[in-house]
Amino acid sequence: MRTPVTLASAVLFLAATAAVHAKDTVVSQKDKKFSATTLKVKVGDTVSFKNEDPFFHNIFSLSDAQTFDLGSFPKGQSKTVTFTKEGKVEVECAIHPEMKLVIDVAK
Repeated sequence: MRTPVTLASAVLFLAATAAVHAKDTVVSQKDKKFSATTLKVKVGDTVSFKNEDPFFHNIFSLSDAQTFDLGSFPKGQSKTVTFTKEGKVEVECAIHPEMKLVIDVAK
């Protein structure tokens, strides 16, 4: 006898499958620079921003694809963003405007 598949169980299965395939990428900040100037991720992936400078950084984006402001954080701390929508995300530091990173988020 087969058990019928409900919508709720199908949604849980898909959510669990997506979580298994999500990737975590670390982008560090050192010498007032991001460790990458461009990055490609997929929807559902997480990027951790790790401060390796002896001073604070404040990482943010005002992009339509993903808006966030991680606030100021000191050396040794990391803050993360999970990308939920495809598109181009321009990332900057509010304290050091020369710091720039472009993240291309694909499905």
